[in-house]
Amino acid sequence: MDYASAQKYLSQIGQEQLLQYYGELTVEQREQLLKDIERTDFSVLKNIGRTRRPPQRIEPLEALSIAETGRRAGEFKAEGLRLIAEGKAAVVLLAGGQGTRLGFNKPKGMFDIGETRPLTLFELHFKDMLAVASAAGRAFPVFVMTSRDNNEDTVNFFKEHNFFGYPQDKIYFFVQDVAPACSFDGKVFLQEKHRVALAPNGNGGWYKSLVSSGLDKVLKKEGAEWINVCGVDNVLQRFCDPLFLGATSLGGYDCSAKVVRKTRPDENVGLLCMVDGRPSVIEYYEMDENLKSMSVDGRLVYCNGITLNYLFKISALDAVNCAAFPYHLAKKKIPHIENGVLVEPCEPCGYKFETLVVDMVNALDNCLPYEVERNREFAPLKNAGGADSIATARALLKENGFEL
Repeated sequence: MDYASAQKYLSQIGQEQLLQYYGELTVEQREQLLKDIERTDFSVLKNIGRTRRPPQRIEPLEALSIAETGRRAGEFKAEGLRLIAEGKAAVVLLAGGQGTRLGFNKPKGMFDIGETRPLTLFELHFKDMLAVASAAGRAFPVFVMTSRDNNEDTVNFFKEHNFFGYPQDKIYFFVQDVAPACSFDGKVFLQEKHRVALAPNGNGGWYKSLVSSGLDKVLKKEGAEWINVCGVDNVLQRFCDPLFLGATSLGGYDCSAKVVRKTRPDENVGLLCMVDGRPSVIEYYEMDENLKSMSVDGRLVYCNGITLNYLFKISALDAVNCAAFPYHLAKKKIPHIENGVLVEPCEPCGYKFETLVVDMVNALDNCLPYEVERNREFAPLKNAGGADSIATARALLKENGFEL
């Protein structure tokens, strides 16, 4: 794309402002800007102004209880280990975020949670994977999804730490797809005078990004049938958990999600339930107070709190169009060039466009809520202090016998 064609194209879609500093740029910067414009998917802007259809009917979805899993543990574990040993399982680790809210300007997976010794989130997670692979007698492929901002740091960190002892030939990195960030009136921002402001397209973009990177060929070569998708920031995350895998497989489900029991009506957590006849995750603000507080025998009826640990059958994902999932508008504080200088807004100033993994659940015919103990498997690390903080994560690690 040259300047003339870029100018014509941008004028057609009302985004001429992206060329306003073109005359100030070096030859290399001009080439970069034109490349950004050519590669940017401006079609996401049509989502501005669209309203999400409110749920018409919400119904509870019965979870596989901790007690039932305990009764069938041997059966579930044997099935899960069999699938892993036969090469039918894989992991996707969602690791595209930075540790900004932790006061850490590096990939979140590199954050050191240790007190008396170094212990990063990546090391924690791969120790867990190694233990499962050892029990099954086979290492499963691990796909680490990074972002364009943290990919280089992440890959170098893995190399410096010898891939945390996991077989290097089983670890694959891919960069999450991006979408433009714009003002509330739909004008796409410049991140720099020569760079379009682009942001990762949400955790629902993982499969589309994996496929566009060509790594779906690895899945086919490995013979994988299941993908376990997990976020990097849960320090008690369990990957390719044989019981979870076995319960989902033996139950004949297309997907499953680890959930923790919601203990109070006002807890702000997404809930796995049935929405308009399909499995879905409904946000806490979409439920009225009656539904939030509805209980039977002292237990909340709507209690399946999601933990960002999902299991998907690959054939089921291939049967739906993951590239067509809707974008959700997230109001964000977006650094951008304004009047020739970089501004760092104190308040939300525009939209980022995100797809959500919960839309993948909604696209499938069934989903198993798999209940786990909160204090054993759910310790999100999101904030420097307060709830879901460094202190709370460390406390839960210690409670589970980890030496920090």
